[in-house]
Amino acid sequence: MEELVAHIARSLVDNADAVRVSRSDDNDTVIIELAVAPEDLGKVIGKQGRTARAMRSLLAALATRENRRSRLEIVE
Repeated sequence: MEELVAHIARSLVDNADAVRVSRSDDNDTVIIELAVAPEDLGKVIGKQGRTARAMRSLLAALATRENRRSRLEIVE
């Protein structure tokens, strides 16, 4: 899951080296934290949050295959 988020984020941002993805598990929930450079934050979130919502949808589909839940947190 974290590889997918990292790939998508690196494709969107200008500073791909600043993309950091970490994963933590909490019971039946997978928590993915995405950190990007401050100037690239808007590109990852997208207009009205559409890009972030699309990434969350993809994560939810992957998590469902494993009978788990997912949460994407975009940190500054």
